[in-house]
Amino acid sequence: MAAESRLICASQDVIEAGRGFRFKIRRHERDVPAFVIRFRGQAYAYFNECGHVPAELDWQPGEFFDHSKLYLICSIHGALYAPESGRCLGGRCQGKGLKPLKIHEIDGQIFLDQENNHG
Repeated sequence: MAAESRLICASQDVIEAGRGFRFKIRRHERDVPAFVIRFRGQAYAYFNECGHVPAELDWQPGEFFDHSKLYLICSIHGALYAPESGRCLGGRCQGKGLKPLKIHEIDGQIFLDQENNHG
C-alpha cells in the first residue's frame, strides 16, 4: 500500500539555492509553518523553526539561504544550517538542527509524505 501524500507545490516553485516554498503542516493538533528548498538539484523540507528558539528562519517570505547560497540561515540569530541535512553548522543553534520532513518529487511536483511527518 502506498503512503499517503499531499501535494506541496510544483517543482518549478522551488528555485535552486534561492526562494523556497512555505506551507503548513498539522502537528500536535495545530498548523505549523514548514518549507521546502532546493539545493544541488534535490528538494528538502523542514519545519520552519530555528533549532535555538521557536522562530521562523526566513528573513523575507521564502528566503532561507544566506548571501553565499550555500547555507540556510536564521533571520534572527544568524545560525547556519546545512541545506541537505538541516544540521547545525554554527551560530546560536547550539548543535540543534532543523527538523526534516519526508518529501518526494515526481512528475514536476513535490509531495509531503504525510504518514511519516507527524512531528
